[in-house]
Amino acid sequence: MSKATIYDVAGAARVSLATVSRAINNPEKVKPETRERVLRVIEDLGYKPNAFAKGLASRKSTTVAVIVPDMSRASIAEMMNGIADIARVYKYAILLYILDSEDSSEEDILKEIVAAQVDGILYLNDEVNARQYAFLQRIQNEYQIPVVLTNTIYPGHEDIPSVSIDYDKAGYEITKALIDEGRNNIFMVSTVRKYMVNDQKESGYLRAIEEAGLTPRIMRTSGRVSINTEHFNEYFKNHKVDGIVAVRDSIAVSFMNVARANHVKIPEDISVAGFQNTKYAILARPQLTCVDVPIYDIGAVGMRLLTKMMNQEPLSEAEVILDHDIIFRATTLKS
Repeated sequence: MSKATIYDVAGAARVSLATVSRAINNPEKVKPETRERVLRVIEDLGYKPNAFAKGLASRKSTTVAVIVPDMSRASIAEMMNGIADIARVYKYAILLYILDSEDSSEEDILKEIVAAQVDGILYLNDEVNARQYAFLQRIQNEYQIPVVLTNTIYPGHEDIPSVSIDYDKAGYEITKALIDEGRNNIFMVSTVRKYMVNDQKESGYLRAIEEAGLTPRIMRTSGRVSINTEHFNEYFKNHKVDGIVAVRDSIAVSFMNVARANHVKIPEDISVAGFQNTKYAILARPQLTCVDVPIYDIGAVGMRLLTKMMNQEPLSEAEVILDHDIIFRATTLKS
């Protein structure tokens, strides 16, 4: 009697345990060439599927992997609330993976997620490059695990569905609001690290600035307060500024703290606006004008979209764009 296990089959066929199970129980869900490879290995090894293997494909428990860049961000926490509420309705189990780690690469983490036999992936990391996108495509196509980009985008590609807002439009509108106040030296404070959504915010900012005939001014710093505080103290000693649009609320508040320490009045001297409308915007003094991104809704809609994909239901659209708003508060002349 053969002692081969499902692990032996998966290793020899170079696929996940879930793929072996699908090839046995739901062959239509596996690419033909992959299915044939798995079945050939099963025959060669003399493997006999047991109840555990059959249960992998028919199990009632559904597991979703959520990949986040950094749990310290207020926006990530709020998005997780939306994800968790929908997961609770469908009785999904959630596996949380945090990418902000020096011990393992993103590819290693994604391989770990595939090995965990998850049913779907919500990808919240806002740093997506060509290599990362290609690897996510491979997970979706080769391993038949649906992926949804959540509050992040990869412009020009719709192979992987996404849920976000129009960050280019939002960047344009918030910059235009400061221009309409009469501000002429408006800086976009972005990050040194490249993020797709920040690229979109910057493109909207540049469009508004060029349309008004002003000089574009982009400063790049860190999201970490200990670093950007020093940058602000030094940078603005020699730069005239009367308006700031920061890509995150926390960066905007950090700038305001430095400005007030240097006896700069807000909004009399400088108008300040942020992005996301997190708790930092409300707790700041004065309270922060910002683009209101429906973070909770993005998480909830992302999970609902993933549910459709896991159930193999047709999608009405691959790129879901939610509405945003601008909340005017005391850091701008219009409040």
